[in-house]
Amino acid sequence: MKKLLYITVNSKPEELSSSRTVGRQLVNAILKKHPSMAIEELDLYQEHIPQLKYNYFNSRSSIVKGEALSDLEAGGQDEINQITKLCDQFKDADIYVLAAPMWSLSFPAPLKEYIDCIIQADKTVAFDNEKPYGLLDDKHRVFIYVQSSGANIPWIIRPALNKGLNYVQDIMKFLGISKFEELLVDGTGTTELDRQEAIERAVSRIDTIVDQI
Repeated sequence: MKKLLYITVNSKPEELSSSRTVGRQLVNAILKKHPSMAIEELDLYQEHIPQLKYNYFNSRSSIVKGEALSDLEAGGQDEINQITKLCDQFKDADIYVLAAPMWSLSFPAPLKEYIDCIIQADKTVAFDNEKPYGLLDDKHRVFIYVQSSGANIPWIIRPALNKGLNYVQDIMKFLGISKFEELLVDGTGTTELDRQEAIERAVSRIDTIVDQI
């Protein structure tokens, strides 16, 4: 059974968040076209995302196991188990929808901590002569990044300003996910009318994106 992982990173309720509003409509459209697909939802403001500490690793991107794990204090073992859970959940998915606002030309901090958790040796990455490479090219995967921003960003300067989107795309490509789509909710502005118009513009692109999955 195909799995869809819907990740959100906004502390606002869904009805007040432009990215989550559009993300939900996108997810619903995917499930309507693929009714047998299973879905898991991950709210990075509700789920505990561990900070990666040096004593959780025995080498680069390699979480401690066995005796080294049992030697950690109980809290540390819990953190390792949570990191493993997040990584396994990500690895098991086929389609990813990530809904996030643009903050300071990037994204909210919990997303970076989450990405650090899912990059793990022998799960999502491996090393060849100390050179890392991704392992997620083992099946067809699709990643869709839904980003809201207050301004209408001209396309000519979008690559320079969309640092968060660029980073996520680069990381997913490195991991082996070659199919990457963006759904931008630009121009949410300062009024509710601005926001609703931006949402409508983004929603109008959903069917096109779903058809490409």
